[in-house]
Amino acid sequence: MQPHTPNRTQVTEFVMVGFAGVHEARLLFFSLFFTMYLFTLVENLAIILVVGLDHRLRRPMYFFLTHLSCLEILYTSVTVPKMLAGLVGVDGGKNISFAGCLSQLFIFTFLGATECFLLAAMAYDRYVAICMPLRYGALVSWGTCIHLAAACWLVGFLTPVLPIYLMSQLTFCGPNIVDHFFCDASPLLALSCSDVTLKETVDFLVSLAVLLASSTVIAVSYGNIVWTLLHIRSAAERWKAFSTCAAHLTVVSLFYGTLFFMYVRTKLASSINFNKVVSVFYSIVTPMLNPLIYSLRNKEVKGALGRAFSLKSWKGQ
Repeated sequence: MQPHTPNRTQVTEFVMVGFAGVHEARLLFFSLFFTMYLFTLVENLAIILVVGLDHRLRRPMYFFLTHLSCLEILYTSVTVPKMLAGLVGVDGGKNISFAGCLSQLFIFTFLGATECFLLAAMAYDRYVAICMPLRYGALVSWGTCIHLAAACWLVGFLTPVLPIYLMSQLTFCGPNIVDHFFCDASPLLALSCSDVTLKETVDFLVSLAVLLASSTVIAVSYGNIVWTLLHIRSAAERWKAFSTCAAHLTVVSLFYGTLFFMYVRTKLASSINFNKVVSVFYSIVTPMLNPLIYSLRNKEVKGALGRAFSLKSWKGQ
């Protein structure tokens, strides 16, 4: 940390601008984001409850799905309530302490990294199920699932430790206006009066390591899945096998597409307002869409939801 000087007053609180350019439409934005947040909570809670209550879904794929739903609930809850408070002008809704800002950034990064590794674990599950079905019970036992899930959470938790430590060592001497709707690294670094070269390098390398490690597992898993499917002579059997991983592949495409664009891009492509739009997509829109993707593309989940909520029209799916 740089030494304190009389001319530099250490910032102890930040003010998040959020969507300042939509002041006249802030109630419309509040309604939209609040509705999306409620949908996210209800959808993911429904999946958690249905998988927990329906014994027919007591399988590794759905075990990982409940972890993904827990992540989505936490992921959106870290940023959205604070953003909503700022939109409606709640007293102190736009203000956040320095410690609170770092905590929000830590938890958001932790959950994002955990989701990357969890999606990789789910890809491995689909790879074993399709490519080595006779060994599935041995390779993806309940013990293995628990260890994989625990590893995802642990590695995800460790991911932001060094980046947040380096952030805490920077000096912020004003202004304290964060041009974003949550405490993301880029707008915070723009406010620092310290040399941020090391911090930017570490952020880039850590993000790249998480994305490459998890996406490599996913790419290798699906590469083997495609190779196996090409050797299945029956088109019906080939489609049946692929349909078991179609929902996961869709979720992976949405999540990784936005993350790769957001964190592995040139500075020339950077735009604060455009970054906000992309951030809204991966922090609010994607968590809302994921449960729909899994329920709409998965007959077992639709059937379990129908049984749980006694929806006769869903029976027989």
